[in-house]
Amino acid sequence: MTLGRTIHRGYPSTVRRHAKAGPDRGYRAIALRRGRFSGVVPARTLTVCAALLLGILVLGVVALGIGTVPLSPDQVIGAFLGTGDPQSRLLVLGWRLPRALFAVAAGAALAISGAIFQSLTRNPLGSPDVIGFSAGSYTGAIIVMLALGSTRYLDVAAGSLIGGGITAACVYLLALRRGTLQPFRLIIMGIGVAALLSSVNSALMLFVDSETAMLGAVWSAGSLNGLGTAQLLPMVLVLAVLLIGVAALATPLRQLELGDDAARALGTRVGLARVGAVILGVALTALVTAAAGPIAFVALAAPQIAHRLTRGSGLQLIPSALAGALMLLASDTLAQRLGFPVGVITASLGGVYLAWLLADEFRRRR
Repeated sequence: MTLGRTIHRGYPSTVRRHAKAGPDRGYRAIALRRGRFSGVVPARTLTVCAALLLGILVLGVVALGIGTVPLSPDQVIGAFLGTGDPQSRLLVLGWRLPRALFAVAAGAALAISGAIFQSLTRNPLGSPDVIGFSAGSYTGAIIVMLALGSTRYLDVAAGSLIGGGITAACVYLLALRRGTLQPFRLIIMGIGVAALLSSVNSALMLFVDSETAMLGAVWSAGSLNGLGTAQLLPMVLVLAVLLIGVAALATPLRQLELGDDAARALGTRVGLARVGAVILGVALTALVTAAAGPIAFVALAAPQIAHRLTRGSGLQLIPSALAGALMLLASDTLAQRLGFPVGVITASLGGVYLAWLLADEFRRRR
């Protein structure tokens, strides 16, 4: 083992190389310390996070230049620096920036939700899209929109959260066996509940007038059109609160991945941690669904992309969030060019990824 001393952003840190299978192969990690807080982060994870963040910034500049009035990257950057013309500043800061920020925040929220459920189920298919929680949030929101005739953001958000919570409770109870949660049963029961709710959602469309049904159908595709500061600010505030809860549960979730007995031995309250994780995961999904509709497959694909990029194991919250933000921002940029709702783009790309994931799992089992 070799030891090197560096300075990382003004903080003393240590770079360690642990030999595994010879002097040229090893594991690089950076130990960061500041006061009472310390931690060890793999160097590859930091590199991947930096690359994803850079990709978000570059793609954000491109996305802000796309529209009826196209802008060059120089004009977009000039609008931020205050050197651009008034029209460019209005287009970039007033109209296009809230949508881009919403895509980043929504992508991160969906990815973190997917990472939580994949950690709980210990299965790459354990995302809110597959196990029915997104469908439950959609059902709650569409009941508010169609039955109560309300399209206010707070009303739809409340319906989405209630629908997702009831669905999560039903799936959770159905997955219990002798008081113990079975991850595989959670996935199977979730798929069944999702199919049932899809039928319910289709039936609801039959009992309303055609204009209202068309509105609900457009919203159900998942779209960021029409979203601005009025929807962005409440979402960012609620998301910040939820992320604090996720950070508090990060360590118990990693301990749960070792098994219930090992987690209890480490002092984790297994039942409370699992219920709290389910509530946070559903709330993150419902938060996005209430504003933009059900955006499929981001929660499924982003955590797995992060795992493959970092080559890490266990819960990868920050890489997953950055991968989800980049994925949804790229999908929305493509959707604007093609004139489709962003949910159509993510579903198309996610369907291809899901087919590849299933084929890869089948190949590994053989």
